[in-house]
Amino acid sequence: MNKFKDLNNIESFTHFTDVNISDLKKDILLKMLFKMILIRKAEEKISENVENGTIKCPCHLAIGQEAIAVAAALSMIKDDKAFGAHRSHAHFLALNDDTFSLFAEVLGRVDGCSKGMGGSMHIIDKSNGFYGSVPIVGATIPMATGAGLSISLKESKNLSISYFGDGACEEGVLHESLNLASVMNLPTVFICENNLFSSHLRIDQRQTEMYTSRFAKAHNIESIVIDGNNITDLYNFMSTKFKSVRDTHKPLFIEAITYRWKGHVGHREDEDVGVERSQDLRKWRNRDPIKLLSEELIKNNIISTVELNQIEKEIISKIENDWNKALKSEFPDKSNLNKFVYS
Repeated sequence: MNKFKDLNNIESFTHFTDVNISDLKKDILLKMLFKMILIRKAEEKISENVENGTIKCPCHLAIGQEAIAVAAALSMIKDDKAFGAHRSHAHFLALNDDTFSLFAEVLGRVDGCSKGMGGSMHIIDKSNGFYGSVPIVGATIPMATGAGLSISLKESKNLSISYFGDGACEEGVLHESLNLASVMNLPTVFICENNLFSSHLRIDQRQTEMYTSRFAKAHNIESIVIDGNNITDLYNFMSTKFKSVRDTHKPLFIEAITYRWKGHVGHREDEDVGVERSQDLRKWRNRDPIKLLSEELIKNNIISTVELNQIEKEIISKIENDWNKALKSEFPDKSNLNKFVYS
C-alpha cells in the first residue's frame, strides 16, 4: 500500500493549519515576524553572493522554512542548548541578530562566529544557546542527546535540542539516540525539519512512508506531526511542551513538515536536487511562513502595510551594513592554523 500523500498536491496534507494569532501577545508576534524576515533577508544576501562567487564555501539555505527555528528559539530559556546541522543559518540567527558574525564566517574572515575557520556549516554562538552546527548527517542528534544526559545528571530545568532533516532519519545514530533518550528519560527535543528532500532525493524515493515521527513511536517517545510553516501553531506547541520536557525529563520528537525553496546547496532552485520542482515551488510559496503571518497581522490590525514595509526596510539596511562591514574584516592569519585545534 502506498502510504504517501500526493507530494505534488500540497493541499492533500492534513497537517496544514490556519494561522491563529488570537492567544499571542503583540510583542511575541512582532518578534516572530522580525526574526523570520531577518533570516530570509540574510540568506538572500548569502545566496546572491554564492551565485556571484564572493562566497567560496558551500552554503545550505533554509529559505522557506524559517518558522521552525524562530518558534523553537522563542520557546527556549537561558542555558538550554541547541545543536544544528549543515543547514543552520536560521537556527543561529533565531537566537541572536548577529548577521555580521555570520556573514564574516561564510566569507572566511577573522570576525566570524568561528573565527573564519568553519564557514557556513560550522557556526556557533554558545552565549545565546547555539552550541554549534556540524555538516555530518545525523551528527547533531547524539550531541544533543549527550547534552540531555548532562542536563539530567545535573538535575537542572533545561533541555537540549537537536535539529536535523528527514535524511538524518536514515542514519543508525538516530535510532540509537532515541533509544537512549527514552530509556534514560533525557530532556532532549528532537526536531525533524522534514522538507521532503534529502540532498537530491525526494522522500518517496527513499522511505516507505513520509512521516519520520514513526521512529519516535517505536521508542515510546511522544511525537507530533505539525505544520512547519505555521509559526503560531509551532510556538503554541513548543512553548508548552518545552516546559513539560524540562519538568519531566522525558524526550520529545517534533516533525515539522516544510519545504526549502533552494536546492540542497547553493543558490539554484531546480537542478541541484535533480528533479523538476517548479510546480511544487509555486504551491509552497503560497505557504510562505512570513506571508502567512504578515497577512494575519495586517488583517487583525496588529501592523499596517506601511509598518511591515518599514520593518523590511530597516532589516535590509542592517543586512547591507553588516555585509559591508564583514567584507572589510581580515582573513585569519596563518599563525592561527593550529590555535583552535588543540585544547
